Amino acid sequence: MFAVLGLLTSGVTAQNAETAETAVMTARFNASYDSLMHSFYLKNHSVRTGNHDATVSIADFDQIPDSVIEGRLKRLHTVINMSYNEAVRAYIRTYLKIMSNRLDVMTSLCEMYHPMFEETLAAYGVPEELKYLAIVESAMNPQATSRVGAAGLWQFMYHTGKVYDLEVNSLVDQRRDPYASTVAAARYLKDLHRIFGDWILAIAAYNCGPGNINKAIARSGGKTDYWAIYPNLPRETRGYIPAFIAATYVMNYYPEHGIKPHKIELPTRSDTVMLRKDVMYCYVEQFAGVSAEELRTLNPQYKTDFVPASTGSYHLALPADKIHTFIDNEDSIYANTQDSLQRKPVTVIEKEVKPSSGKGGGSTVYHKVKQGETLSKIAAKYGTSVAQLKKRNGLKGDKIRAGQRIRVR
Repeated sequence: MFAVLGLLTSGVTAQNAETAETAVMTARFNASYDSLMHSFYLKNHSVRTGNHDATVSIADFDQIPDSVIEGRLKRLHTVINMSYNEAVRAYIRTYLKIMSNRLDVMTSLCEMYHPMFEETLAAYGVPEELKYLAIVESAMNPQATSRVGAAGLWQFMYHTGKVYDLEVNSLVDQRRDPYASTVAAARYLKDLHRIFGDWILAIAAYNCGPGNINKAIARSGGKTDYWAIYPNLPRETRGYIPAFIAATYVMNYYPEHGIKPHKIELPTRSDTVMLRKDVMYCYVEQFAGVSAEELRTLNPQYKTDFVPASTGSYHLALPADKIHTFIDNEDSIYANTQDSLQRKPVTVIEKEVKPSSGKGGGSTVYHKVKQGETLSKIAAKYGTSVAQLKKRNGLKGDKIRAGQRIRVR
């Protein structure tokens, strides 16, 4: 079975086939997952992870014959062919290890996002099983940011996001909007399938771009089977399809491996309202009883605690039981927001989304220069140095002017 693919030498086990490629996938998943645990709904549940015995689960897996794993994949009845080989087995083993104490979160996020994923993918004629691609891409973290700047559940780069109508500016980043980004992902995957006529190649192109797939096909003598062009693909893409198949397997068969996730309370019942005017989170908190922290988790597409609804069509996601309260107090929320903007234009504190590193992110803070202030005074106020201020703001000299915005953090 494995020799036909020519991927790994015969006799290599799934245990020692866990190469640098699976290590990269593990690091990427863990970084996105660790960042996810800082969200409003999950940070209080981190103590509950680690309930599962990963050692027993993996030891059991190593004893399972290939025919059993292959048979389970075939029983999924997916449109996409879930090939099985030594590379896929290695990724299944790796996913079982990293998922064994994270299934509480993953299954709860599936319950939250999958109904929307399934409906959207179906609307665009994309196979339902591609909902598991979000696990590989971002660990289902809408705030995930890769080291190269890809963002959101579906990890769109800036340019590709723009091509698929995702708004990205100083206040809004729709790559992090769960619904808008899912629509964009469905459209992109559908377009890639039109190009290559094969879902596996479309998924691979989603990872590395259609140009790299065409190069691999050319270098393989015109072959158009993923496993035939496998050696000529970029290194990360060689692991991408096995990781997708592995994620699909684990999310369907984790009970067979002794993993029993616990229920985590997530906002599975949320709804959206279309906004007619600008909104500040502080007034939603005051009049509708939804905290700013919860609003940030439900609306990751807004970079600040301000929604510029007067400049476009924007919605706000809220817990379902708070929708009527918001509507009853909508005029007060708008009025207070407008009053605040007219009385004193706010200095926006922009949340800086850093590449996921497994540590909590920070925020970018700006200071509006007052008459008579100097760089040294501003540096002392914020506990930084003049040199750092110059570096952050691209300043060559010491001159600043009143009204200028200086980045201090």
